[in-house]
Amino acid sequence: MQAKKRYLLLFASCAFLAYWYFGGYRLKSSNFTPEEHLPSFVNLSQISTGSALKEREKTPINNKLCSMETCFDFSRCQNGFRVFVYPPEDNSVPSPSYQKLLNVLIESRYYTADPRLACLFVLSIDTLDRDRLSNDYVRDMQSRLQHLPHWNNGLNHVIFNLYSGTWPNYTENNLDFNYGMAILAKASMSDSHMRPGFDISIPLFHKIHPEKGGEVGAVIANSMPLQKSYLLAFKGKRYVHGIGSDTRNSLYHLHNRKDMIMVTTCRHGKSWKDMKDERCDQDNKEYDKYDYEVLLQNSTFCLVPRGRRLGSFRFLEALQAGCIPVLLSNGWALPFAQVIDWSKAAIWADERLLLQVPYVVRSVSPAKILQLRQQTQVLWDRYFSSIEKIVYTTLEIIRERLPNETFRDATVWNSLPGALVTLPSFSDSPENFPFQVDYNNDEGFTAIIYCQLGLSLTPSAPLYRLVTNVARSKYVSKIIVVWSNDKRPPTRSRWPPLPHNISLHVIQPEGEPTKPSISQRFYPHPQIETAAVLSLDEDSVLTTDEVDFAFIVWRQFPDRVVGYPARSHYWDDTKATWGYTSKWTNDYSIVLTGAAFYHRYYNVLYTEWLSPLLHKTVEQSQNCEDILMNFLVSHVTRRPPVKVTQRKQYKEQPTVGSWSPWNDPDHFIQRQTCLNTFAAVFGYMPLLRSNLRLDPVLFKDPVSNKRKKYRKIELVGS
Repeated sequence: MQAKKRYLLLFASCAFLAYWYFGGYRLKSSNFTPEEHLPSFVNLSQISTGSALKEREKTPINNKLCSMETCFDFSRCQNGFRVFVYPPEDNSVPSPSYQKLLNVLIESRYYTADPRLACLFVLSIDTLDRDRLSNDYVRDMQSRLQHLPHWNNGLNHVIFNLYSGTWPNYTENNLDFNYGMAILAKASMSDSHMRPGFDISIPLFHKIHPEKGGEVGAVIANSMPLQKSYLLAFKGKRYVHGIGSDTRNSLYHLHNRKDMIMVTTCRHGKSWKDMKDERCDQDNKEYDKYDYEVLLQNSTFCLVPRGRRLGSFRFLEALQAGCIPVLLSNGWALPFAQVIDWSKAAIWADERLLLQVPYVVRSVSPAKILQLRQQTQVLWDRYFSSIEKIVYTTLEIIRERLPNETFRDATVWNSLPGALVTLPSFSDSPENFPFQVDYNNDEGFTAIIYCQLGLSLTPSAPLYRLVTNVARSKYVSKIIVVWSNDKRPPTRSRWPPLPHNISLHVIQPEGEPTKPSISQRFYPHPQIETAAVLSLDEDSVLTTDEVDFAFIVWRQFPDRVVGYPARSHYWDDTKATWGYTSKWTNDYSIVLTGAAFYHRYYNVLYTEWLSPLLHKTVEQSQNCEDILMNFLVSHVTRRPPVKVTQRKQYKEQPTVGSWSPWNDPDHFIQRQTCLNTFAAVFGYMPLLRSNLRLDPVLFKDPVSNKRKKYRKIELVGS
């Protein structure tokens, strides 16, 4: 009996092994696909120019698995990072918010009207609100998309969206159309639905969110109490039932009427009285006791709980107010988290551990509170205060994903002045930008003399004397003359003799012979090798002492415009416009670049970063380029220029009968028009007033002149 069992067991084992070897091998062989027959989404040899489109056409791609390598054609971006906006459809009016977004794109440096040059495509069809119950909901989206000439299943398209899904489930990924391979720039995204390295989470913003500029942050340096009246606050709607109701319905447990204010109301919606619960009446009474703006401005922390969707308007409101956000929205992919380190500006809490929130906020040290609060202002001002900044940040994140594109590190994104005004194409070293405090004292400056008038070059001419005085400076490295006149520049023998260590370069820009570009003075000429640039007009009158002293001052303020001639702007209530004046006043906001130092990086920003509308204004008027440079520097730094010494007149007085643009009666009218145009394009007035003037130590002091370092400055009249 035992022998039979052994034989049966041996037979069963042999049969199983035979089946596993022959049957299993045949089973595995039937599912095996040779490598050459595998579908390929990306041709690795062509990854820098865009993956092979023919392979994509053969094998459909699951848009839920999209990445830049599988759902983006890099070859379209080889000729530059340009964005094409579809022309508006007939009888289709986008919502005000989406129209602002389109305006920002069309007026930006990214825009191209030629789809053949486009790297990205943006729809003119409003996709911000995909809630079917909304008045801004656009119907028949799928059929509209199929009629677009460049749709191609969303390849290289960016879709902006704030609201998706509708009552009662508010399904996150329900846009009511197939967005295919398009990149989603979407609010209230969750980590589970976001395609990593492809989609971008953006903030939820109000309909009144400004198109450009934006309100400044509420925190003023050195005037804010560390501990405010309330430690933690929230005032908003709560939902009696449905998605998002659990979190807000429990907030009353944290309300102590002292340092923690958590007030909610169910008084919203058409049928709130029919849906209210036993706490509604009491909640409404408590809700009416507190003013929302007062809570924002007087709370150290602001709770940001989820609503029907993961995102909330309170997130941006808290950032602007300098109220540290305490996030209560599990799974929310925070806006621009690819580049922004939110641990430096926000606190995370868990919806499931609501009662632990008071302990979390009480455990934050005073030093950490100050750091978090300051960072809220940096992020608000640089990335969130306007639709323009939100759109530009989205585009820059996409641009940095492209092959062969330089990118900024986390330090640049999370510190002033921010990534949007720090061009990685200029340098990959922070030391080469003007925002570093430490400056290389061994490096001199490059003088750029802009010659527009074409004056004769004789030993007594202003230009001749100017070159001579600048060349005597012990800090000058090179002199560049930008000859922007229809006359031929003088030969080298007619220029004053220079020391052997100082070179002279005469550049004649290309352009219309009768109307060269006035912005050529700010072109990033390759001959400029020093960080410091001394900008001069050909008829400027400066002594060597004045040049040296201004350079020494600029070393202390390398991010500012430092110079002699000052002007000011003011608001004219009678005309409701900005005014421009050269009168003596107790403050100034502009230092003219006819005799001023600035960092050479601003030449790059002026040429490559400013809106084409600004350049067009300068070229049409052949004026105001110096005002625009002041706008640019003040916008980047949020600081005023610096005036040195008492000199006000910095030009040689023109001879009788000679023409000068500064004698033109329309000159000031043009400049005032420019001032208002620039403010409109920037979206706000970036110029800041200052009443600071820097003079040399011992300036006009009653001591021996031999003890003074800059002796000749006192001899200069005002």
